[in-house]
Amino acid sequence: MSCDLTVEEARAALEERVRESMKWHFSPETGCPYWLERAKELDFDPLAEVTCFADIQKFPHFDDDVLRKEDPARFIPKAFAGKPYNVFETGGTTGMPKQRIGWEDYKTDYSEFSDHYPPDFFPQGGNWLMVGPTGPRRLRLSIEHLANRRGGACYFIDLDPRWVKRLIKDGEYAMARKYQEHVIDQAVTIIRHRDIKCIFTTPKLLENLAERISLVEAGIKGVFAGGTTMTPQYVRFIEEEVLEGKINYAPTYGNTLMGLAISRKREPGEYSLTYYAPQPRAVLRIVNPEDSSLELPYGEYGRVELTTMTKEFFVPRFLERDEAIRRKPCAEFPWDGVGDVRPFQSGSKQVIEGVY
Repeated sequence: MSCDLTVEEARAALEERVRESMKWHFSPETGCPYWLERAKELDFDPLAEVTCFADIQKFPHFDDDVLRKEDPARFIPKAFAGKPYNVFETGGTTGMPKQRIGWEDYKTDYSEFSDHYPPDFFPQGGNWLMVGPTGPRRLRLSIEHLANRRGGACYFIDLDPRWVKRLIKDGEYAMARKYQEHVIDQAVTIIRHRDIKCIFTTPKLLENLAERISLVEAGIKGVFAGGTTMTPQYVRFIEEEVLEGKINYAPTYGNTLMGLAISRKREPGEYSLTYYAPQPRAVLRIVNPEDSSLELPYGEYGRVELTTMTKEFFVPRFLERDEAIRRKPCAEFPWDGVGDVRPFQSGSKQVIEGVY
């Protein structure tokens, strides 16, 4: 989606995407078994009665347990039958993971992310280091695609966030620290022995890494980070202390269901983050936690609701485990943003984030 659009043009593109998505996902010729069967249980006809984004409210909230219980193959659109696909896990600490299938969506998301930043932000041709979950995670292929698109290669240090969360939950803090040291040891070794210019990791691991080596002296030029809460105070700490005010920083908010929400440019001295979903492929709303049919006014905290609409995947009204401030459209992104994202109800309950 070009960011040269006006608010009105962006809204028109979203309404058109809704109509295209209904036709694609609910037509017998192109839709997937799950949604074609689910449509028979709805009290409305998506093909005839969902013609604009406001009509998405007719759908009930998407239950992410479906992604644990259903065979991922039931989400293959008939138009993609026989086309090899990826299976990505979306998280979870124990038990059966949530899974989604994919083809090109991750490339689209990370190509758009790459195009948003100038060649010198993440130096063209520079090699990348990813310190984070690989294996069944979409992120592993995504970061490699990003590195390749910018002309570089990508090195990987694997992290098992499930294990970290389990250790913390069980009170095994010493073991969690040892595992963290194990991951950082590997990252330091790669940085010292290979020509790395850019890093993707979580803010916490970035902080740990900077305690071991100066990232500036190591030649790092750009850092892309996401995965844990970043308060304004923490963003300032990362930029001024960890990155020494000399390394480009791109904080992001994303997941396997949404894709990647890009952080808008901030003024000097501004540390509050606002993220913008990749509309019209994905839309974020800030809703009243007590009545999610109600969208909250700008400037208020509420629960994050996600709707994803690509040819590969349709998820209506998924309530994220996050809350954020509803923010206005900006020059870069002519649609609503979400600010200062944090775990849902984190002010009133204990939340285990671990390092990711």
